[in-house]
Amino acid sequence: MSIYISGSLAYDRIMNFPDKFSNHILPDKLHILNVCFLVNDLEERFGGTAGNIAYSLALLDEEATILATAGSDFERYQKWLTKHGIRQDGIQVVQDSPTASAYITTDHSDNQITAFNPGAMNVSTNGQFTEFNTRSGLAIVSPGNLEDMQKYPEIYREKGIPFIFDPGQNIPAFSGAQLTSMIQGSRILIANDYELSLIMEATGLDKNGLLDLCSAIVTTLGEEGCIVTDRNSEQRIPAVKVKDAQDPTGCGDAFRSGLIKGLRTDKDLPEAAKLGATCASFCVEHKGTQEHRFTVDQFWDRYASAYK
Repeated sequence: MSIYISGSLAYDRIMNFPDKFSNHILPDKLHILNVCFLVNDLEERFGGTAGNIAYSLALLDEEATILATAGSDFERYQKWLTKHGIRQDGIQVVQDSPTASAYITTDHSDNQITAFNPGAMNVSTNGQFTEFNTRSGLAIVSPGNLEDMQKYPEIYREKGIPFIFDPGQNIPAFSGAQLTSMIQGSRILIANDYELSLIMEATGLDKNGLLDLCSAIVTTLGEEGCIVTDRNSEQRIPAVKVKDAQDPTGCGDAFRSGLIKGLRTDKDLPEAAKLGATCASFCVEHKGTQEHRFTVDQFWDRYASAYK
């Protein structure tokens, strides 16, 4: 089965501020805010929704095709993808823009200030990847270029490729009519509980109304697990407990990787969600979205232990 992932590729540049932001911001001067935070260090990590999902799928021995744009500084990320055996023939390099990047500064209270530069992500792939396997394919439309997020559901419907629709943080960028159109015909709509409420508010549809558009809804709840809903049932799937949680960033993308692994191996949706929770548990044990490691045997051992 061919797996297609549209979304973003980005460099995450992470900095630590050795104090609290609140000690350097005067509440009565917010209308003329002008602050400078001297940070201790700068770490560059590989990220972006498409890159994160493809990375964990590679750990699960699954080959996926990334459909995204990257910039002129993509070489470091390209070497990382090559190292992990991730296909790049669906990635288009935009030479006059940098790869998307997030600049994240965290203080001693774990408050964060983030600046995001979309860079090459502003450029659509135009759906130009032409090697879609219509006989055996599975796709996910994750947050990335806004045009691509509207275009790929159309392509997958036309080609008969089952797809997961995952609008994430880009929900506010679309009208209710646009969201309705993108969800239409999807195998799964996936969102956290807050995002799902935004979708319902924008579209004017409750869960039953959304299930007229898609086959199932997966609502992620962080450390509380997730809820799998279809026309016939609603089932809560518990999260996999870990001894030392370090960072939830990227766990949602890891969850999606495990979910896709389950669907690709013909598991039903609740069981696939358990694989998603298992994959997410490895990610939460590390800081960063592509810093976790596991063997396939370690994955299945943890899955069996968590859901025996």
